[in-house]
This record gives sequence, structure tokens and C-alpha cells, in this order.
Amino acid sequence: MAMPSARTEETAAMTGSKPALTYADVRKVAPALEAYTQNRLLGDVWKRPGLAPRDRSIVTLAALIARNQTIEMPHHFNLALDNGVKPREISEIITHLAFYAGWANAMSAVAVVKDVFTARDIGAGQLPAVSVTPLPLDEAAEAQRAAYVQEQFGASFPGVVQYTTDVLFRDLWLRPDLAPRDRSLVTVSALIANGQTAQLTPHLNRAMDNGLTQMEASEAITQLAFYVGWPNVFSAMPVAKDVFAKRPH
Repeated sequence: MAMPSARTEETAAMTGSKPALTYADVRKVAPALEAYTQNRLLGDVWKRPGLAPRDRSIVTLAALIARNQTIEMPHHFNLALDNGVKPREISEIITHLAFYAGWANAMSAVAVVKDVFTARDIGAGQLPAVSVTPLPLDEAAEAQRAAYVQEQFGASFPGVVQYTTDVLFRDLWLRPDLAPRDRSLVTVSALIANGQTAQLTPHLNRAMDNGLTQMEASEAITQLAFYVGWPNVFSAMPVAKDVFAKRPH
């Protein structure tokens, strides 16, 4: 649950909108929820030292976009910017999640963020270009991934296999305005948010190969418990635990 910060209220004044909820609003309906929000979520979880506030914002944005939960987006996009997430990184998070959470969910996020960017005078110069110089490709690892997918699914789903290689792993994942570690963090968060644990093992391993530590992964899952619910997190934890156990120490 997000409450309007000073920045959110400033943005609302500039856009002519109103904060979706205030503490008083929540107190009138669910006083215990308001207390949990202030004391546990904002007063405790967001202050835990194992994951930087910037990363907590990235995890939360990924969850909100993946689940199309627009009511909290204005607050959390503003908070992410305040926590050091750059406009170009937000743009890339939304673009990335079009592939991992669906085009419509990404477009819903665009509808919210356009007002946030307008209110903060964020223009085209602060956004990533369409055509960019890609990051280096790990040819050996990509060849191994592509061969496995082709063997498993190429005969039955050639279109999906082609786009997975050409668009996702030889294009999207190589865009430089979102670091590979952060792109992985977004992907893992979205998978957990939508209960898609079948894809979690390769992507959590990729995240850790890209620099996410076990402590950070654990804290990201803790953060997600409050934003996507305990059942999704408890479904993800056995998978993550297995990944942790099998990685070199």
C-alpha cells in the first residue's frame, strides 16, 4: 500500500489529479491495514539493509507492472526516481516487461508514467534511443541456450523459438540502458509476482551470474511478499533455495 509522499502530492497538483489514497482513507476502511502499512511495510521492510532502496523500488515497480496494479504506480514511479532509478531505466523496465508480463500491462504502465514524466519535466533526451549499441553477447552461453530451446520446442513452436532468440536474447537483453543485473532483477520479480516459478531457476541463476547476491535475492523475495502476497513467495522460495544450494560457494 502506497501513501502520497510530498513528491506525489506535488505531482498531483501539477497534473490536476489527486493521490489515490491517503492514510486517512485507509484508516476509515481498514485501520489495521493502515497500521501495518506505516509500521511494518514503510517503517520496517523498506528500511532493511540487505537491499538498497533503489533496488527495492525496481522490485516493486516490476511487481506492479507485471500485475497491472496501476493504483499504486504514480507513488512508486515517483519514489523510484527519488531513490535513484533513472528515467531511461524506468523506460527500459517497462519495455522489458512488455515481453515478460505482456504488452497490455506495459501499456498500462506507460499511461501512468507519461504523467509522472511530464510533471517532472522528463523529456526525450533522458530516455533511451530506439537504436543502440548493444552490450557484448556471450556467444557460447547463448548458443547453448538456443540449442536447448530449439531441441525442446523448435519443431512445434518455430515462431516462439525464433523470436526468443532474435528479439529477446539477441536484442532486448543487450540493450545497455538497463544493466544486466537490474534487467535480471526485474525479470525474477515479475516471474514471482505472476507465480511463474517454472521459469525462475534459469532466470535466478542468470541474475546471480549478472551480479545479484544471494542476500539481495533473499531480500527481493522478502520485499515481494508484501506486494504480491505470501502464496506467490512461498511458491518461489523452494525454487530459489534450490538455486542457492547448487551454486558454487
